[in-house]
Amino acid sequence: MPRDTIVWHPTVDPDLCIGCGVCVLGCGPKVYRFDYAKNKSVVAKPLNCKVGCVTCANTCPTHAIGFPPLNTVHKIMKEAKVIQHSRKEMEERRQEFSV
Repeated sequence: MPRDTIVWHPTVDPDLCIGCGVCVLGCGPKVYRFDYAKNKSVVAKPLNCKVGCVTCANTCPTHAIGFPPLNTVHKIMKEAKVIQHSRKEMEERRQEFSV
């Protein structure tokens, strides 16, 4: 599925954000930038967010980061038959992932 068809990315509540920068520094895909004038984190590249990842929300000390409900991802997975594709790819890559 094209990433731009999947509605999954964080939002920052500016009233709760204390400007600690934990989300900016901790996000590998670099979804965030920092507005130094307002001392707030900003979602700058939402499509960089990995679908289903909520690490930034889990580490935000003030719970300023929100996501769509996780069942959004499960619905997308079901519609796109992700599990079937995953099983097929796992079998094709058996040698790579075997213990």
